[in-house]
Amino acid sequence: SNVKIQYVYFIYMHIAYQRRFPTSPLIPIFVHSDIIFESKSEDGATHVIERRCTLDVDAPRLLKRIAGVEYLYFVQKNTLDWRQRTLHIEAYNESFSSRVVVSEHCSYTVHPENEDWTCFEQSASMDMKSFFGFESTAEKIAMRQYAASIKKGKEIIEYYLRELEAEGVTFIPRWSTPSTSAIVSSAKAIPTSTSREEHRRAPKGPAEVLSRSPEDKLDADYIRHCLGELSPLQESCLIRLRQWLQETHKGKLPKDQHVLRFLRSRDFILEKAREALCQTLTWRKQHQVDFLLDTWQCPQLLHDYYTGGWHHHDKEGRPLYILRLGQMDTKGLVRALGEESLLRHVLSINEEGLSRCEENTNIFGRPISCWTCLVDLEGLNMRHLWRPGIKALLRIIEVVEANYPETLGRLLIVRAPRVFPVLWTLISPFIDENTRKKFLIYAGNDYQGSGGLVDYISRDFIPDFLGGDCQCDVPEGGLVPKSLYHTAEELENEEVKLWTETIYKTASVFKGAPHELLIEITEVSSVITWDFDVCKGDIIFNIYHSKRAPQPLKRETLGSHGLAGPSGNNMQVIDRSWMLGQDYSMVESALTCREGESIQGSHVTRWPGFYILQWRFDNTPACSVSSRPRVDDVLASLQVSSHKCKVMYYTEVLHSADFRGSMTSLASSHSGFSQLSAATTSSGQSHCSSVTSR
Repeated sequence: SNVKIQYVYFIYMHIAYQRRFPTSPLIPIFVHSDIIFESKSEDGATHVIERRCTLDVDAPRLLKRIAGVEYLYFVQKNTLDWRQRTLHIEAYNESFSSRVVVSEHCSYTVHPENEDWTCFEQSASMDMKSFFGFESTAEKIAMRQYAASIKKGKEIIEYYLRELEAEGVTFIPRWSTPSTSAIVSSAKAIPTSTSREEHRRAPKGPAEVLSRSPEDKLDADYIRHCLGELSPLQESCLIRLRQWLQETHKGKLPKDQHVLRFLRSRDFILEKAREALCQTLTWRKQHQVDFLLDTWQCPQLLHDYYTGGWHHHDKEGRPLYILRLGQMDTKGLVRALGEESLLRHVLSINEEGLSRCEENTNIFGRPISCWTCLVDLEGLNMRHLWRPGIKALLRIIEVVEANYPETLGRLLIVRAPRVFPVLWTLISPFIDENTRKKFLIYAGNDYQGSGGLVDYISRDFIPDFLGGDCQCDVPEGGLVPKSLYHTAEELENEEVKLWTETIYKTASVFKGAPHELLIEITEVSSVITWDFDVCKGDIIFNIYHSKRAPQPLKRETLGSHGLAGPSGNNMQVIDRSWMLGQDYSMVESALTCREGESIQGSHVTRWPGFYILQWRFDNTPACSVSSRPRVDDVLASLQVSSHKCKVMYYTEVLHSADFRGSMTSLASSHSGFSQLSAATTSSGQSHCSSVTSR
């Protein structure tokens, strides 16, 4: 039985659920349904409906012929209680009920801690007695269909919620007894034809609206100036994702504009946006991308031969980037600089693009969150289809797509030659479908005149090499001298150096094999600080002290876990023969950390000796501590369990003379998101004193 949390009011969940009847194109196996029984209580508080559902199960044709049926029939009973705000769904098979018994129970209930949320629970059982000698096959088919139903169910609900929003449904009164207001008992009661303005004038009372309570709403002027038009549902998604970040990424909150980019790129599906944003924040932190504009020194070779640069703005105020790809010697740049240097340069361009969007937002007084790119392909030939060069281009596209979503507003491609379709065939499968829709391609001189560049760029800013009057400072490029080429070994060493220049380290944590870090302290009152992100799985963080020096560090054998390479880094310090309380002792309370959380803290040492920071696999089932589970715990419990976790960490020891005040903000560590962060707050995830006496 799985429990899922939907951050939507119960009434909206119920109405969205009802829209799948009598059939839904989103559920291919659901052919039709007929109501065979229906009843309502006198006051309308309870509503019971039984349906006979026709299913076209995806089964081998031979099995259907042996069974002698084309469709399967199930009976479904829905019991809605408006007073308790619950919907219970029971289903059982009518076909072959003497051979196999399938039963399923689902329920929608209001979250016990937040009535704005809805809990969904689903369970099923199957008793296979006999099935024409194909019991195993039938069981596998049933399990596959049930797994597909679980996976698809949430997407279907969210589809109908977006449909409600598109219809302008923003106000639905909650049920109350007939003496006070009308009873809302079915989807037919939705005021779909009512305008948004009429909904705004609806009387206040026990109502449920898509946007959250007034104190959770964003300021209207702030939305209009910085974010653009948002529907109530979109605003609600932004608030929830921001609240989750506040709880798990203390002191490292990306700006609302960037959070909104991830929501838009995932069609405002909250869980997908959260996962993508969490991965990006970890990536930025590990590779110190926030400091790229300050630390990246563009090689002179790129100044001379990289044919791209920023150039004013388009008609909508978006920053304009010009790339003369046809004039660029991609093979020469890759051979002279390497793939990683080019990637760093492209990342610095994207970071500058984010900064320019903020500047243009202030200049034009309206939200600008993306830029326009103008690509000139004159000169493109087979040399540009050099395989390592294509590989580097695809790598750059992959990284940019994952970490800078919804930053490209429009891509104008001009003077596309005959070889361009070959290049497009190679790279288009790696470009997101929503991004491809923003491409406009002009062959020959089609870009001139009406329908061309003048529709998107002011004539005053069209560059001179495209027939405009504006001087463009983008380099003309040319062939990179072969004398500047590096050997493959030299390029590999340079690439390793580029991506290992980080203060953070990664480690794998396995079930039965924690990762441990040894720190020797010679001065009492020194401060051990830490900053780590839980990239995968749930872990328990501990700090131990020992007067004895452990044996030389040993690296856990990775072969037994089927892993290899640096991503499987796992170190053992505590000897298996040591006994807790005798050979070593715990100096901090254990801290359970969930996947996606960012933890910072410090410990003031009380004794000299050896301190051990330990990250170990968390075997504790989610929600076992409290009868009322946290939302994140419930979501984590839905993840496929594995025996591997991954953490990214940074530690530092400050001498007592250098320690000033609380280290919960970790001012000494370079972990802030300078480009994406607003003002940061201190973390509450800190342990600053020993709790074990001796």
